[in-house]
Amino acid sequence: MGAANEDTVFVSPTGVVVLDGLSAPKDLPMGCVHGTPWFVRQLGTHLINLIGDNANPLPEALRTAIVQVNDLHRDTCALEQEAVPASTVVMIRERGDALDYLVLSDNVLLLDLCDEGIQAVTDKRVEEVAGEEMHAALQGPTGTPDHAARVSALVSVQRRLRNRPDGYWVASTDPSAADEAITGSVGIAEVRQAALMTDGASRLVDSFGALSWRQLLDLLRTEGPAALISRTRDAERADPIGERWPRFKQSDDATAAYVRLDLPVHTSDS
Repeated sequence: MGAANEDTVFVSPTGVVVLDGLSAPKDLPMGCVHGTPWFVRQLGTHLINLIGDNANPLPEALRTAIVQVNDLHRDTCALEQEAVPASTVVMIRERGDALDYLVLSDNVLLLDLCDEGIQAVTDKRVEEVAGEEMHAALQGPTGTPDHAARVSALVSVQRRLRNRPDGYWVASTDPSAADEAITGSVGIAEVRQAALMTDGASRLVDSFGALSWRQLLDLLRTEGPAALISRTRDAERADPIGERWPRFKQSDDATAAYVRLDLPVHTSDS
């Protein structure tokens, strides 16, 4: 049996939420008995409900959702520890004539705008910390005990830098992380199409350089998210030890949601 998917996607008539839970190596401690898949499901459920209220700004919805999830397990889990579940966040909401968005950490939001073309919105602050450990963790071959040890060393350092001014920000137990998200609004009439992706689904562009953002959107439009993920898996299998495309693991959870404002949302995860 494979590992549980740590991504999740939620869709409502006016909103989409995509989360990517941060993996916790098995040799490192975890202060939550429920685990990361539980955390992302709970956070996503609260978020999709909260963003249905147009009077609720997206950062406030995220702040409230973090508090609500904390309340679900503060009596059973050590939430004050560094070793607690965490997740990236990307979400959009249709609000009248506007499309609101929020991005926290390295999920990707693509907006194809009539006047400005494709805009990629993502938060890469995690790549600016722990440089020495990150460089070591990207040295192959993936799948070996030595490589796994280097990834664990990276995660140990990243945990100490999570949700700190000198580090990077994710959704975890600190509600103030919501204040660090990238947010904005665009006119609905200006948006041709949009895509929300975890980094496992965006890697054909931003890690592998095998597609452009335009080509990725064309693939989503013509063949759907499942085709994007299938092509990603093909690329990963063609480079199983990370020789051509160094990475932390051979294959990562991948989730994509494709949105046209005049059509239903299409999603896929793997």
